[in-house]
Amino acid sequence: MLSYATSPYIITTWIGGPIAQSVLGGPGWRWGFGIFTIVVPVVVAPLCLLFFWNQHKAKKMGLLAPSRGPLTLSTIKQYCIEVDLIGIILLAGGMALFLLPFSLWSYQKDQWRSAMIICMIIFGGLLLIAFALYERFWAPVTFIPFNLLMDRTVFFGGLMFVFEFFNSMVWGSYFGSMLQVVWGLDVTEASYVQAIYRVGSCLFCLLVGVLIRWTGRFKWLAVYFSFPLMILGVGLMIKFRQPDAGIGYICMTQIFVAFAGGTTVICGELAMMAPSNHQHIAVILAMLNLFGSIGSAIGSTVSAAIWTSEFPKALAKYVPAEVNVAKVYSDITAQLSYEWGSPARNAIAHAYGDAQRYMLITSVCMLVVAWGCAGMWRDIKIKDVKQVKGRVI
Repeated sequence: MLSYATSPYIITTWIGGPIAQSVLGGPGWRWGFGIFTIVVPVVVAPLCLLFFWNQHKAKKMGLLAPSRGPLTLSTIKQYCIEVDLIGIILLAGGMALFLLPFSLWSYQKDQWRSAMIICMIIFGGLLLIAFALYERFWAPVTFIPFNLLMDRTVFFGGLMFVFEFFNSMVWGSYFGSMLQVVWGLDVTEASYVQAIYRVGSCLFCLLVGVLIRWTGRFKWLAVYFSFPLMILGVGLMIKFRQPDAGIGYICMTQIFVAFAGGTTVICGELAMMAPSNHQHIAVILAMLNLFGSIGSAIGSTVSAAIWTSEFPKALAKYVPAEVNVAKVYSDITAQLSYEWGSPARNAIAHAYGDAQRYMLITSVCMLVVAWGCAGMWRDIKIKDVKQVKGRVI
């Protein structure tokens, strides 16, 4: 079911590029965002109606107790305890304060030395520590059982997602612009090459789901197949993400990481869910996304730091003297304005290759750590896990 839930990407991924090119050539990029203010409510509305209808059915069948009675301070207090409101506020506030600086630092005059950025990181970290202590020692009803979070498989499953999302954010950053500048693809063609990862991982997930259903185990797929293949794919990117490589080799590396990435995500999700009982599955999935968000935020920051350090330095080294390095560095339109095959365009492509090499080496190092985290999972046979009976889907 986890694999099946991602299958719409197989179709929707391919239409993103043509739509993006059409919007850029027509109403403009602002409408690219504006469209979603219309699309999202329309698409989500049927799901909301489905939830309300099933809630109504549950009440009618007597499965849901009617929530009647006076609203008093006592009932409000009891409700806050039952939903672990303090824990949720500490976690949400801590994550917001901790993750926002990774997106905002580049807009500050003093960047990482900005007082606002430093305060947000410190207070966000303190709130996260406070959340862990509160859940462990003081919470009457816990948002997530502390002993479940500290379970070896759940904990290292979360850590694996941190490093896995870190890795994908690093090797994926600036890839779209590189496809256009170095290999001369337009927006639609570049989106098709980038789509290989998502479509390939979603398709391969279906096969992985069948394999796990048949064998009853998932750890072996992660440790002996997906991570070695992912390290191979990203390692080959170091060789082939260079101006002298053909686009076919780029597509080959994308296929490798697609098959590996789809397998890794499914196995990681199962690693975090398998030790949990039914009532904590939703919370575990939320924590899974939380770990992924942390990895993505840090990976985005690291990739940006490498890029801002290496790309302008390489540009200054390779481009002809008459080229404005500052303008080329900050504007892809300026990069594409130089004729294909010209000395300036070749120099810009060379600078892309140099910067990407450092980013990809970093990515491989993070993958090795993620591989070690997967090795720490217990080899749980999910066929032996007692499941909730009845129709789930």
